[in-house]
Amino acid sequence: MSLGLSLNIASSGLKTIENELATTSNNVTNASTPGYVAASPTPTSTVVSGMGVGVTTGNNRLVVSQALQDALYRQNAQVAALTTTSNSLAAVSSVQGTTTSSDGSTAIGTLTSNLQNVKNAFVSLTSTPQDSASQNTVISAAQTLVSNIHTLSSVYQAQRQGAQDAVTDSVSGINTDLTTIGQLSQQIMLARSSHADTSDLANKRYEAMQSLSSKLGVTFTEKPNGDMLVSTQDGTRLPTRPDQLGLPNGTLTGPTSTWPLSTQSATLSPSMYHATDGSDKGVPGIMLAGKDITSHLTGGTLGANLTLRDQTYPQMQAQLDSFSYTLINRFNAAGVSLFSNGTTQNLSSDPTQTTPNGLVGLSSKIAVSDGYLQAPARLTEDLTGLQHFNFKPNAVLSQAFGSGPSSVTNGLIAPTSGLGPDGQQSTGYEGAQSLTQLATALTANQAQTISQANSDLTTATSIQTSLSTKVASVSGVDVNSQMAAVVALKSSYSANAKVVSMVQTMFDTLLNAVH
Repeated sequence: MSLGLSLNIASSGLKTIENELATTSNNVTNASTPGYVAASPTPTSTVVSGMGVGVTTGNNRLVVSQALQDALYRQNAQVAALTTTSNSLAAVSSVQGTTTSSDGSTAIGTLTSNLQNVKNAFVSLTSTPQDSASQNTVISAAQTLVSNIHTLSSVYQAQRQGAQDAVTDSVSGINTDLTTIGQLSQQIMLARSSHADTSDLANKRYEAMQSLSSKLGVTFTEKPNGDMLVSTQDGTRLPTRPDQLGLPNGTLTGPTSTWPLSTQSATLSPSMYHATDGSDKGVPGIMLAGKDITSHLTGGTLGANLTLRDQTYPQMQAQLDSFSYTLINRFNAAGVSLFSNGTTQNLSSDPTQTTPNGLVGLSSKIAVSDGYLQAPARLTEDLTGLQHFNFKPNAVLSQAFGSGPSSVTNGLIAPTSGLGPDGQQSTGYEGAQSLTQLATALTANQAQTISQANSDLTTATSIQTSLSTKVASVSGVDVNSQMAAVVALKSSYSANAKVVSMVQTMFDTLLNAVH
């Protein structure tokens, strides 16, 4: 073998090893980067006339199981959605009160327990109708109940507003991920056309895809030319570059948080909702090229916040508004107008209008009537105002708190459907129940929603962990094996370096001999 050939083989080996060391180092550095796929060097022997004359470095190879990767993206969206839901609903759980026995028979601070305290106060009042302390106890219990209702309503509205604010933030992040994918795809297509290595660009794109999969339920389809198509879970295409919409790419010079999706910030009230017919009802939609695609955006943090904003909290608000209406209505029917809609107007039964013209938002306005606050004796006084009897307290106990047909049917049945400003909400339970049963049903319904979200999150997280482990076994970085490769590469580097050194010495000897 000639000295020149030996030098060529050794020097090409050094260059190849340097490239492999750089790839291995990059793998180790990004071992904990979400979405990163380990790159594998592809050295190739160079053969001329059947004789090896050196080695060359090909493009790095990324090993990916597309089926596993797609499953992980779907699971990322589910876990992110359930985490968002669970975290938001925790605020509701914290104000719903607690139970002090394993069977839930004793409750403290719940809607049911506060309502029961009002009932108990009336029971005591039947024994001592003339006693001012007993009268004041009723008023105090009623105020506590009203305060409890206000707190629940306030939390629903605060969490709904939080969901709306999070929607705006999520849209911004989704745009950044989409346009990052678009820019990297453009670079990958260009690099592939010149047969350049695209592994680093592909890994950056995988990172953006991983990020996007937690914000929104999406699917990815790579085209033969290296471009990446992104769609929602129902197949709605989300552009990553203007050219995918038939527009010149010059209109977008880089990743941006303001395109392709757009929405608006808003301060919400119970009377606002997102209209599917495109009309403005106060809650903004998410637009793509002038079209509202809100209903197509599911999964991930965005999908969860849209559900919380447009379904979960509006239903909870409708349930509490229905209960508030029924509480006022049944006390009125019993002849003791202890509760009011907070105004001098008569109670309205319109389920879609804002209070005082209807039920919407009534739970934030309900109050203990001024007349009873100023004169608690009205709870038991006769027409002259000089004597006190238990007639009114007994009527409240039998009528307002009753469970018989005359107390819970016809005009006294609790509204259960056609609720909310859009008329699309329902309570999810029967309206022909006593006040205590309605309070319990409301709390149980919402507690079930909270419990189900927490339970589903635990299951989904376990599945995500399992999928992540499987994906890592195929595509992830095994630091131990990478470090072992570094040791082997260093040995190979030393061997090739010695060959180069020996050839250089021999060349020097030959040159000296000539001179």
